[in-house]
Amino acid sequence: MELHPIETGFFKLDGGAMFGVVPRTIWEKRHAPDANNLCTWAMRCLLVEDGDRLILIDNGIGTKQDAKFFGHYDLHGDATLDGSLRKAGFEKADVTDVFLTHLHFDHCGGSILRDGDGFTTAFPKARYWSNKDHWEWATKPNPREKASFLQENILPIQESGQLEFVDADRPHATDNVFVKALFPGFDVLTVNGHTDAMMIPHILYKGRTLVYMADLLPSVHHIPLPWVMAYDTRPLLTMQEKKVFLERAAAEELILFFEHDPVNQCATVELTEKGVRLKDTFPLSAL
Repeated sequence: MELHPIETGFFKLDGGAMFGVVPRTIWEKRHAPDANNLCTWAMRCLLVEDGDRLILIDNGIGTKQDAKFFGHYDLHGDATLDGSLRKAGFEKADVTDVFLTHLHFDHCGGSILRDGDGFTTAFPKARYWSNKDHWEWATKPNPREKASFLQENILPIQESGQLEFVDADRPHATDNVFVKALFPGFDVLTVNGHTDAMMIPHILYKGRTLVYMADLLPSVHHIPLPWVMAYDTRPLLTMQEKKVFLERAAAEELILFFEHDPVNQCATVELTEKGVRLKDTFPLSAL
């Protein structure tokens, strides 16, 4: 097995929204905002190369929205989904499976392309993986998340016939229960604090377990329990899920792979007198 970080560029989000109840006077020392209180974040995906299977975990914000939409997020950086795939030696047509942690636009926007007046899947030979609970949540969105669930990112997947559901009985991170292995060496944990039934992949790699953090832990700065995004629909549940996960991450020396941290690809954590805290940061290539 080989793992390839797939950088798709940077975007900006409000610092207060990203750090929730943590005061700006504290979080700005770790992640400096610009003059508009916006902080830069990565949209880092992960490509899992395992024999004949090529799995892409999430795929960034995509390219099909209009200039007004993208203007809200100040997209920047030279990296693109296509360019990063080519750097790893692949094209979109090589991808066999697209695993979507959840269906917020910055995680699944690259799933679909414009095709004239309609849409088509960006990965023509791939199965797209979600789960029934989250699909129901995303296609019938609540008012709080409606702006994050863009129907043009979601419905064309089902219309294409390429949609698959992970078979799960709604396990919860607070119970430390996993979905059975989706692929060999690829387990999935379901969490429900950020959005309903978000999936967190656990990948056995070089004798270690690497965890793709999605929005359970957007960055190293979100490791302390109270550092929870205002975007989370159930922030108190996120804190419980983080506590259970981080204690296990410290005990089992899990490798945390960050989707949104603009600087750090990977990290480990350790148990201290103040709780679980950051231990080391390093690029994926260091493993």
